[in-house]
Amino acid sequence: MAMNAGDIEKLIKAGIPDAQVTIRDLAGDGDHYAAEVVSESFRGKSRVIQHQMVYQALQGNMGGVLHALALQTSVPD
Repeated sequence: MAMNAGDIEKLIKAGIPDAQVTIRDLAGDGDHYAAEVVSESFRGKSRVIQHQMVYQALQGNMGGVLHALALQTSVPD
């Protein structure tokens, strides 16, 4: 069973409360998403750490019910 975009957004926001999250379904199949996550908590952290923070917020769903996620992280302007 695939995750829907709303569930992905809720998990990320629960794990990173100040995050601004944009989710796009890339293939229209509910399995391949792109996420843009902007958070002040990313400031000063490497891109690898930022992505790990998002994966942690997804509570183990990455690679399971969430098959593919193209991830872009940044800090607010």
